[in-house]
Amino acid sequence: MGVVVSKSRKLFEEVDHRRETPVPDTGPGGTSAIRIWLAILLLLTLATILLGGLTRLTDSGLSITEWKPLTGILPPLSDIAWSTEFAKYQVIPEFRLQNSEMDLDSFKAIYWWEWTHRQLGRLVGLVWFAGFAWFACRRELRSRRLMGSTVIGGLIALQGAVGWWMVASGLTGDALDVAPYRLAIHLGLAFAITGLLLWQLQHLSRDHHVHLQARREREGTLELPSLVLMCLVFLQILAGGIVAGNDAGAAFPTWPLMNGEFFPADSFSNTPFLTNFVENLSLVTFMHRSIGYLTVLSAALAWWMSRSSARLQSKRGFTWMLGLILGQSTLGILTSLHAASTPTAILHQLGAIIVFSAAIRLRYICMYPELIRRG
Repeated sequence: MGVVVSKSRKLFEEVDHRRETPVPDTGPGGTSAIRIWLAILLLLTLATILLGGLTRLTDSGLSITEWKPLTGILPPLSDIAWSTEFAKYQVIPEFRLQNSEMDLDSFKAIYWWEWTHRQLGRLVGLVWFAGFAWFACRRELRSRRLMGSTVIGGLIALQGAVGWWMVASGLTGDALDVAPYRLAIHLGLAFAITGLLLWQLQHLSRDHHVHLQARREREGTLELPSLVLMCLVFLQILAGGIVAGNDAGAAFPTWPLMNGEFFPADSFSNTPFLTNFVENLSLVTFMHRSIGYLTVLSAALAWWMSRSSARLQSKRGFTWMLGLILGQSTLGILTSLHAASTPTAILHQLGAIIVFSAAIRLRYICMYPELIRRG
């Protein structure tokens, strides 16, 4: 069945919205197997993000002090092996300065969080490699599919290296936690992989020629607002990673002021100066809140602009985006008021996943809107 697309409209031709109906797709742009593969990768990546958040919230991230990509698959299997792992942990600053009274049973509890997180990361890499090898051998990955899948695989491999780079920052000196900026990079890479997977899945839902026609009918006036929102949401996630890396979520359990101040007086008290932007609890919290306010205002403005769109899909997309951002902001306030308790903090991270996914979707429908025909 051929695809019916909209005919060229005259400059001042009015649109009869009552007669417009979506153009049905003639079939996916790729095989169902590829879409299933990418969907599994997406679900595993999202699970890894959430488990990583729980690992951080339980202070478990430094329990495994070595990076063994292959042999690290097996956990300790004997009392001697557990004692050996615990002895390695007792050497690092976190134990000496903070957990010196921890016993072996308590160590096992945090060890399992980090071990499970690492295994899930390995599973993501394994699923990518198996799928990529299979589809490449069958010559089902061509052109953009091949490029996109390769980039995703490269980022997954990089994510493993960055994860160890992050952990290594908390194993020496007087560090009680990993470096906040490294945690933010680790988190940002996870969301970048998520975004690419979502984008690929949407591209594979249509035939190539449908994409070309949709691109010609893109929402020109709404492309920039959708891009701005997507970038702001991603920037806010990075800022949230820095806040989490400093355990700053519990430092200011008040809103809208920060312990009685709008802009804390000690925001630039650290030296060197630039470290304030990644290590000063007051400044990183202020930045996170400020980006949040800016995101809300931008979402409201974008929603207002979308009201003039002729496409119901775009209007709904920006309405949903505004609602989700308002909900996430409210959840962020509650997280602060509850001193970043584990339930509220992990819900806030889940909210970030939902909002970011919606931002990717919104960007996509502005660039490749649903084709319409006239009956």
